[in-house]
Amino acid sequence: MKLYARQQGKGADLISIHGLFGSQENLGAINRQLAEEFLVHGVDVRNHGRSPHSDEMNYELMAGDIIEYMDNQGIEKAHILGHSMGGKIAMKAALDYPDRVEKLVVMDIAPVQYKVRRHDDVFAGLHAVNLEQLAKRSDADKVISEYVQEAAVRSFLLKNLYRNEQGSYGWRMNLQALHEHYLEILDGQSADGAFSGETLFLKGGDSDYILPEHREEVLRHFPKASLREIANTAHWLHAEKPDLVARTLKRFFLN
Repeated sequence: MKLYARQQGKGADLISIHGLFGSQENLGAINRQLAEEFLVHGVDVRNHGRSPHSDEMNYELMAGDIIEYMDNQGIEKAHILGHSMGGKIAMKAALDYPDRVEKLVVMDIAPVQYKVRRHDDVFAGLHAVNLEQLAKRSDADKVISEYVQEAAVRSFLLKNLYRNEQGSYGWRMNLQALHEHYLEILDGQSADGAFSGETLFLKGGDSDYILPEHREEVLRHFPKASLREIANTAHWLHAEKPDLVARTLKRFFLN
C-alpha cells in the first residue's frame, strides 16, 4: 500500500507514525523540531489521513506498509518513532524487520493487549454524525459532544472532517474499517524473536497506558529498552510538552 507522507528536513531518515483517528499532522510540532537534525517522514497509516483505505487492518499489514514505504523511498534503515497505535506499528516493524530499524521510540503504549475499550464513546459520536445532512463543522461538534465531553478530543477528531469534490462533508479516516478492526488495534505484539536495537519508551507521567506490570513483556521483546517519563502529561504527551519531548527524542536518536 502506497502511504502518504510529508517529508521535511535533511539528515538520517526518521519515520514518524501517528495514532488512532490521527494523521501525520498530529505529530507536526515534534516533527518540525526533529527536522532540524533529521529527514523526517511523517506518514499517514492505512485508513487514516490521505493514505488509501482498506478493508484489512492489523499490525502485520501496517508494519509491512512502513517497510514498503521505505523500499519505495530507497531507505535501507531508519529511526522509527510512533505514538499509541503508531507505537505498536513501530514495534511490529522493529520485531518483524529488525535489520531495517536503527533506533526505536515508542510513545505511551506497551506491547500488550489492552482489555479496556477506551474509544466506544468516540465511535458512537462519529457514527452519530449524518454527513449527508451536515451543513457546517460546528454541527458535527455539537453531535459528537453528546458522546465526547472533552473539547480537545473533539477538535482532534474533527480534523478528519473535510469537504469532498462534490462539496459535501466526508471523513478522511475509514471509520467503518477502524470500528470493525478495533479489537485488532487493541492487540499486543506477537513475535518469536526480539529487537536488539536501542529502544526508548516515553511515558506520559499521568497516563496509565504503560504500567509496571508491562515491564516483563517490554523487556522480552525489547531487551535494550529504557523508560523515560514526561512529568505532568497524559497520553498526548507530545501535544502537551512538545519542546521537552522533541529535546528528549533528539538526545536519544543522536547519541
